[in-house]
Amino acid sequence: MICRHCREPVDLVFVDLGSSPPSNAYLCHDALGAPEARFPLRVLVCESCWLVQTEDFVRADVLFDADYAYFSGQSETWVSHCRRFAEEMVERFALTESSQVIEVASNDGTLLRWFHDRGMACTGIEPTERSAAIARGLGLTVIEEFLTAGLADQLVGLGPEADLLVANNVLAHVPDINDFATACSTLLADGGVATFEFPHVLQLVALAQFDTIYHEHFSYLSLAAVETVLSSAGLTVFDVERLTTHGGSLRVFAQHVDSGSSLPRPRVDAVRALEAEAGVASAEYYSGFQDRADHIRNEFVTFLLTARDEGKSVAAYGAAAKGNTLLNYAGVDSDLISFVADRNPIKQGKYMPGSKIPIVDEANIVHRRPDHVVVLPWNLREEIASQLDYIRDWSGTFVTAVPELEVW
Repeated sequence: MICRHCREPVDLVFVDLGSSPPSNAYLCHDALGAPEARFPLRVLVCESCWLVQTEDFVRADVLFDADYAYFSGQSETWVSHCRRFAEEMVERFALTESSQVIEVASNDGTLLRWFHDRGMACTGIEPTERSAAIARGLGLTVIEEFLTAGLADQLVGLGPEADLLVANNVLAHVPDINDFATACSTLLADGGVATFEFPHVLQLVALAQFDTIYHEHFSYLSLAAVETVLSSAGLTVFDVERLTTHGGSLRVFAQHVDSGSSLPRPRVDAVRALEAEAGVASAEYYSGFQDRADHIRNEFVTFLLTARDEGKSVAAYGAAAKGNTLLNYAGVDSDLISFVADRNPIKQGKYMPGSKIPIVDEANIVHRRPDHVVVLPWNLREEIASQLDYIRDWSGTFVTAVPELEVW
C-alpha cells in the first residue's frame, strides 16, 4: 500500500478487523436473502508521515451514496455542540452579516443554520442527497457534490471566498486527503479561518476505541499528521482545542501560511508535546492494539452468551456506524441482540448491515422491556441513559462494551 499523503510504502499494521459491509449500508427487508458486499477493514500506519489510514478497498461514492442515513440533528448533544461552536466562532472572529461561511460536509444543516439564522451568507457542500435536501428545507444553499480541488476552483470563480470555512468531522472521511486540503485552502479568503474537527488518534489508542474504525473513516488523525497535510496545502495551524466529542477530538484552527492574522496559541505546542510524549511518531505506540480489541470483543460476546443462557433479553440502542463495527467484528446477530432501537425514521424498518439485526423505533423498548440495553454509540451514553431512564422501572440495565465491558 502507498500512503495517501506522502506516497511512501506502508506496511505497519495497526489493527485488522476482518471483513464487514460498509457501516452505513443498512438493509431493506427484500435484501436480507441476498449476499452483502463485504470489504476488508485493515488499518495501517505510515512510518514516514505517521498518518494512520485504512487500506483502500471501497470508493467514497459507494460509502456516501443517496441512501446515506447519518443525520447530525438526531442527537441533542450534537445540536448543542453545533450551537456553541457557532456562538464561539462569531464572537472570537468578529463575524457579521457581511461574513461568508462555507461548511464542507454540511450534512442536514444542523451546524450551518446557526450562522444562517444570524443573516450571514452560507453555503454548504454536501454530497449525500437526503442530507442536502433537509438542509435546503432550512433555507440553506447546498452544493450537492464531494469537495475536490477542481470544484473549489470553480466555486472561487463564482463568488466570495470563506471568512470562516468549517470542515468538522470530514477530514477523516476523505480518501484523497491532499486534494481535500488543497480545496479548503482555495476556498479560504485571505485572512480567513478554517476549522477542522476530528477524533484524536491519541484517544482511539488510549481507550482502545476500535469500533470507531470503519470504511467511511479513511484516516485516524493526530495533530502531527494534520499539520503535515495542511502545510502541504499552504495552511498553518495557529490554535487547537481538545474536545470530548466522539470519544475525544481535536478542533484545529488554520489560516494561510502568509496570512498572519491570528497569532499562534500555546495550546498548539501543548498538544504537540502531548503527542510526542505518547510516542505517536513511533511504531511501538501502535503495537498491542489488536490484542486489546480482541479482548473487548471476547468480553462482549461472553456477556451476551451468558445473558442468553440465563434467559435474559438483550436489545441495543443507536444504529450507529461504531455499533456496526463492534457487532460485525464480534460476529453478533439477532440470536444475541433481538433488536436495535433508533430515533432516526430513515433507519427504522431496516436491518443492521452484516448482523441483520432489525432496527425499530424506541417504543419497542417500552413494549418488550429488555433486561439489558446495549448502548452502541457510547460517546452519547449520558444523553441516551437519560432518554431511556424508564428501563429502571423493570430493573433494566445499560451495557457498554468500549473501552471495557460495563453494566450500569
